[in-house]
Amino acid sequence: MKRKRRAGTKPRSRAPFDPRALLEAIPEGRTVRDYRKGEAVFAQGDAADAVFFVQRGKVKLTVLSRQGKQAVIALLAPGEFFGEGCLAGQPLRMATATALTEGTTIRLAKPMMVRALHQDPVFAERFTTYLLSRNIRMEEDLVDQLFNSSEKRLARILLLLANFGKEGRPEPVVPKISQEMLAEMVGTTRSRISHFMNKFRKLGFVDYNGRLEVHSSLLHVVLHD
Repeated sequence: MKRKRRAGTKPRSRAPFDPRALLEAIPEGRTVRDYRKGEAVFAQGDAADAVFFVQRGKVKLTVLSRQGKQAVIALLAPGEFFGEGCLAGQPLRMATATALTEGTTIRLAKPMMVRALHQDPVFAERFTTYLLSRNIRMEEDLVDQLFNSSEKRLARILLLLANFGKEGRPEPVVPKISQEMLAEMVGTTRSRISHFMNKFRKLGFVDYNGRLEVHSSLLHVVLHD
């Protein structure tokens, strides 16, 4: 006998998407490793033979041009995958993955990932959904880099570092990060970063005194035309 729903109550919503559930489909071929801040997970040009999962900390992906110019293409938080290009036949890494903070990653061997995708339709659907949502955000990052001012790009990066706009609760205290690194991510000079950070602090958007704290009011910089 079906239980009737009480008047005025709403049906239960589906549980939020949890990438960690995907790991259950790959019980073998997993390697857990801790990384120090600034340590490379893999480098551009390395053999692409595994997918990685961020279990703890944050990871940045960068590409280096032949002229030696470096660009940050993604900032990854716990619960996110990277290095999935190997599944599409990519023989070498097209980017460098570096630990932005101390953290832990799980290495998922390519053969095990391919087997899970072929044999487990639920896993394949969930992983595809994750990749599509991640690619949408990376497209937004690219648009931000191409069309927005340095000030807006800095504000967006700070909000991403603080986890605003992602699943889960924001983490207003950003991991210790230098202005040189922020300048590298934004694609501008350190002096410009210093100018914008002082401006944000005076407006009450951020606080930093030994640690950097980001307030949701910083969204006004990103949304204001």
